[in-house]
Formats: sequence, C-alpha cells, structure tokens
Amino acid sequence: MMGDDFKRQLQDYADGKLTDRDKEQFELELEKMEAYQAYLGELMGNDEDRHLLIEGSANKASTPIKEASLLRRSKWRARIQTALTAIGILITFTLISAILTGLFYGLGNRSSLYQDVVSSSIALTRPNLTVSGGSNSNAYFTMDYKGNMKKKIGDSEVSVGDFQLKFLLGWPMGEQTTWHSERNNSNASLFLLSGSDAASSNQDWATLEKLPEGTVTEAFVSLDKRYTTDELLQKFNGKNMTPVWFAAYTGQERKLGDAEWVMNPVGFPAYPLWHAEDMQVTSRSEEKRGWFGKTVMESSISPGIQTYGDGTVRDKNFLDTLHLLQKYPTITNRLAPWLPLEPTITYLEANGVKLYGVVVTGPTKELLKLKEEHWVSSIRVGEVRWWNWNNR
Repeated sequence: MMGDDFKRQLQDYADGKLTDRDKEQFELELEKMEAYQAYLGELMGNDEDRHLLIEGSANKASTPIKEASLLRRSKWRARIQTALTAIGILITFTLISAILTGLFYGLGNRSSLYQDVVSSSIALTRPNLTVSGGSNSNAYFTMDYKGNMKKKIGDSEVSVGDFQLKFLLGWPMGEQTTWHSERNNSNASLFLLSGSDAASSNQDWATLEKLPEGTVTEAFVSLDKRYTTDELLQKFNGKNMTPVWFAAYTGQERKLGDAEWVMNPVGFPAYPLWHAEDMQVTSRSEEKRGWFGKTVMESSISPGIQTYGDGTVRDKNFLDTLHLLQKYPTITNRLAPWLPLEPTITYLEANGVKLYGVVVTGPTKELLKLKEEHWVSSIRVGEVRWWNWNNR
C-alpha cells in the first residue's frame, strides 16, 4: 500500500511544488516503480493462470499497478506543465522584446537617422552609387534595412544591386550586397590623382569611339588639376551631359602605381544629400488620438540649388554629411572602413574642398568630345545603356 508521505509527495509532484532536488529524487523512485511494473507485467503478461490469480487477489496485486499508472501519468503531467511554462515564457519575452525594440528604434527617430547614415556612407564613398530603401524593426532588438543600389546612367536611375544591413540595438551586423553584374562589384581605380596613364586612357577613348550612336554612357573623368566646385560646374554649363559625382581631395588618398590611380575615392553627389535639419517645414498639423496620443503631419521642402552653381552650399553639405557620419562611427566603419573620418574632416576644413575627378553621364558621342578639353587628363568608361536622354 502507498504510504501517506508518499501520497503527499506524489500530489506535490503532480502540482509542481517540489524543489528541483526533491523532484529529481522522486523521479528516480518513479523510474524504479516503472521497472518493477514492467517486470511484473513480463511475469504475468502471457500467463492466463497468473492473470486469474491476480484477479482473485485484486486488493493485493492491482493496487501497486494502479499506483504505478498514477505515478506515470503524474510524471507526464509535470513534464507537459514544464514545457507549457517554457513556451509561455518564450512568447512573453518575444512580445516584450518586440515592444521594446519598436520603442528603441522609434524614439529619437533612430530608424530614420540610421537610414540617413547608411545612404550617406554609400553616396560619399562609392562613385555614382546611391541606395534607397526602408527599415523594419523586429523582435529581439533587431532592425532590417533593405534597399536598392542605383546608378545614374543617362537620364535614368538604373538598378544595379540589392542591399541589406541588419542592426542589433544600433550595431550593424554586416552588409550584404547582391550585384546584378560583376562589373558593378569592381574595385578598380577610377580616377587619376595626378599625371596621366596614356595607354589606359587611349583605350577608353577608343571604346567611346566604337560605341554606337543611340547609347548613353557613364564615364569617370580625371582632371588636369584640382578645381573648386563652382569652377568645375561651370565647365559643364552648355554641354549636353550631366556631372553626377565629384571626387574631392582629402589628403588621405591611397594611390596605386606610378600614375597614381586613387583607391577608394571620397566625394559627393552633384545633387546634395539633404538631411532632416536642412528641410524647411511648409505646413504642420496635429490630430489628437485617444486620451494621450496624437498624429502629427508635416510637409517640408529641400533648399533650392542652381544647376551650375552654389558651390559653397554643396561644399557645406559635403562637410555636414561627413560630420553626420562622424556621429555614427560603427555604421560608417562597417560600410566604408577605408574612410578616415577625423583626418579627412580636419584637412577639408583647413584647406577647403578641391576636386580632382568627376563622374559624368550623357550621350556617348557627346562624352567623346571631352577628349579635346584641356582640363580632362584621362577617362574611364563605366556602364553603357541604350538611349534614355533629353538633350540639354
């Protein structure tokens, strides 16, 4: 017969009241009883006479079997209860973390700021490349940013790759870029800092000559000296082509070869990278939601800029963008580890913005005319597309 102490311990086990140590010891006792029951079943399982004998003495033999069955059910009940408790804890943690994650990336406009830093890092360190996309916060304090890499070729923004970046509490976990062609993933030098590379340049001029009419081309143009932004913009005034990215001298350039091809140039798009503080609010309205909530709607516009002027505004926007990247070094170092922010900013603030290269796009045969310009020292041909151009 089952003792009172054992019955009470069994009940506590079924209710989950035992300590971990007592629970472990009690389960050992249950395993022993299961072994006894299995042995008893083996002795009596196929013997009809023993079965009748057990039925004849039910008060003595059936009681241990029923008790063992009760213990086995209690053991499984405790296991299921433990599993359900663990699942409940996981669900609760997931819900709480999702709420906290939304608050973390939402407060202070962190999500928008991180997106701005990502797009600015790419625009300043990858000639004629931009990324546009959006972010989505998840549970467990993570956020996914997904965007599309684009180039300006002719009058069209051409998709050249897909970009992804995961954040963990504001810490970038790694960039993943899927290029649509191997050419877009090239790390070849595109600008000459000084001197000339006649063989390479002649080859690219020959390429432009052989390309057919009805195409538009992206070209990386190296200059004969360093120009201010206004000086360089004026050289394109009246030409049937568009400058889209400027390479700025920072004093930190890494060079390759005697001709001084620049590795990993730093510069800025022809159209400024306007940030939240640059925008001018034109209208604002608030609508109350419930007791404490409200919806705020704003409309804003970016500053106007002259097509072939406002060099001072463009230079300031370039420095402002570098200062923005300086505030978020973990993101910048992940996307542009070759960019030495501190010495770059120090040099530009002391010496001003001077340009030694420019990315140009337009009709192929129009770009070929640059060969006659004294201020062009060499050219590298980039992407080529069929006609998509409105003459300037």
